[in-house]
Amino acid sequence: MGNKLKIINDPVYGFIKIPSEKIYHLVQSQQMQRLRRIKQLGLSNLVYPGAEHTRFSHSIGAMFLMTKALDGLRQKGYNITDDEYEATVEAILLHDVGHSPFSHCLEHIFFNCHHEDISKLIMKELGCNENAVQIFDNTYKKKFLHQLVSSQVDIDRLDYLTRDSFFTGVSEGVIGTDRIMNMFSIHNDELVIDQKGVYSIEKFIISRRLMYWQVYMHKTVVGADCLLRNILYRAKELALNNDLKTELFPISQNLYYFLVNPVQDFPDKESLNKFLLLDDTDIWSAVKTWSVHKDRILSFLSQSLITRNVGHMHVKNVEYSGEELQQYLSVLKQRHHALGLSEDELKKYFLTTGQMFNRAYSFNDQQINIMFKDKTVKGIHEASDQLDENFLNKEIKKYYFHEI
Repeated sequence: MGNKLKIINDPVYGFIKIPSEKIYHLVQSQQMQRLRRIKQLGLSNLVYPGAEHTRFSHSIGAMFLMTKALDGLRQKGYNITDDEYEATVEAILLHDVGHSPFSHCLEHIFFNCHHEDISKLIMKELGCNENAVQIFDNTYKKKFLHQLVSSQVDIDRLDYLTRDSFFTGVSEGVIGTDRIMNMFSIHNDELVIDQKGVYSIEKFIISRRLMYWQVYMHKTVVGADCLLRNILYRAKELALNNDLKTELFPISQNLYYFLVNPVQDFPDKESLNKFLLLDDTDIWSAVKTWSVHKDRILSFLSQSLITRNVGHMHVKNVEYSGEELQQYLSVLKQRHHALGLSEDELKKYFLTTGQMFNRAYSFNDQQINIMFKDKTVKGIHEASDQLDENFLNKEIKKYYFHEI
């Protein structure tokens, strides 16, 4: 079978060693290799040209960080068996394997469930260690192992902030990843941070808040997401209700399956198999095909995305009134007069409203706890000189509408 302990050269961390033959086979699986064709940040490369990295590279990076975190905890004397070690690495490696094309942008286009639900289903199909599935869904007896995979200071976030900052060039996302992991400890079966790491956690929380505004919720990216979703909504409407559905081809049969079938709450075997054959290339290929479609709405929206004419985002702190939206609708009528569209069609596909939320910390989730030298534990809001409860609990909400 040859040597399965391969080494990967990662631009962020350098050389990454695949820790076991079982992990190697999971990396080589069709389900994992599909993530090479799904961009980590969806359409963010329309704003940050370097943001071409994939869900695959993020998963490999998270796997690497997990091995370092587990090794560090073992060196501190915490009991993590070989089976638990392997299971936790499996859980983080496959945590994103259920993502849709374009990641979060199309999260609910194909199924109404979250990508984590699909990831769990795929983990079972791949024959993962049962402990890996339990660690992933937080039913395993050692809770801190799940917290390493998913919590408010987990390995997933440590990698994606570091990686996304690296590839976008947004320096506000730079965090002390190694420092934070070296400060990991366990107290009463909970993941905690040693007191010396409190400043690194402060920077981590602030960096995450800044990355949301500058990258994840950049208004041009949100506008492009609106445009792409409206393209698929229009294609689905044509596929279900219009004689022009035959003009949707040539597109992949797997994408067509989701256009002509209702959105399922949860995948069955057939829909999961077709979903796992979808990636960003299916969507881009379809958009290029539809840019010359006979339907004026579908072709206009598709051409707009291809040429990066993603429209305009209007954002403010209070909700837009009906009068304001009506004024913009009047402008759209004049702008697209030649398309001969009805007011309902303009509202549905050319004017999109929504909300953006940014809360870098939640008191409803497992808190980030700081452990002092005397083994007392306090929440970060009590241990920090800068991040008090009012700051951490503040959720910033902005209202937007996108017009194309």
